[in-house]
Formats: sequence, C-alpha cells, structure tokens
Amino acid sequence: MSPDDILVRVADLRIATGDETLVTIGLGSCVAIVLYDCVSRVGGLAHIMLPSPALSRRDDNPARVPQTAVPKLLELMAAAGASRRRVTARLAGGASMFAALAAPGTIQMGERNVVATRQALSAGGVPLVAQAVGGGYGRTVRLRVCDGRMEVHSVTHGVEVL
Repeated sequence: MSPDDILVRVADLRIATGDETLVTIGLGSCVAIVLYDCVSRVGGLAHIMLPSPALSRRDDNPARVPQTAVPKLLELMAAAGASRRRVTARLAGGASMFAALAAPGTIQMGERNVVATRQALSAGGVPLVAQAVGGGYGRTVRLRVCDGRMEVHSVTHGVEVL
C-alpha cells in the first residue's frame, strides 16, 4: 500500500479524487462496486457483503448491501464534482468460494450478490461497462482514480484490467 491508497474494508465504501487509489482486499463472495466519472476523475468503491437488507441484522450501514451502497456512492461522488450522467460501473468478486460444499442447484451467496448489484445499478441508472465476477477464487481490486484504471488481482489468475 502506498500513501495515496485508500483501503475500503468489508461493508465499507469510499470515494477518491486526484492521485488517490481505492483498494479493497479479500473479495470472496462479496462484490466490489466501482463507480467512475472519467471527466471529473472522481471514483467510488463499495465492498458489499450481502444481497439484501433483509439478510442483515443491522440497517445502519449503507455499504452492506448494493441497494443502499449505490445511491450513497452516487451522492458522495456528486458532492465531489461527479456528474451522475457520466458515471459508469465495473464489478469484481461474487465468487463461489465453497461451491463444492453446497447442495446441487443451490444459488451461492456470491451469485446472489452479483445479481442484486446489477439490479441496484440498473435501478440507479448506472451502466455496467465491465466485470470480473464468479469463479471460485478471491480477488483484490485497485482503482487508480487519476486515469480510471481498475486492476483485479488474484493469485490464480494474475492481473485483469477492466
């Protein structure tokens, strides 16, 4: 991690501008929602952990679920100069880390998180332009805000640029 890195933990969200880099580590079934305005160079990252508020014991944290994380990111980004019309989305994560242990036909939490996130983006009018989701492996995400470069790192698959 460098001094310009902003760490986004599980059930957390942050925005960044300038030379800052948003980083989230250890995505398994969780999903990283990355929003970016390429003109104002404002970025946002949420590390959501659940597909629905109904699955959370507490509702005081908007970063837990995509239905509240997406609007909160858009609000914070607008306050920093982003235009909602220019914001695009990229996703990473949503892995099925323990698929072999589940009963056949069971919908995994990672897949549920991805579906719920896509729905939240659609409801917010945010186009999804790229994604690295699913599979059975963990990921780390880095968004370099100065140029919008998003890197998805994994031990088994190296680095993918979205």
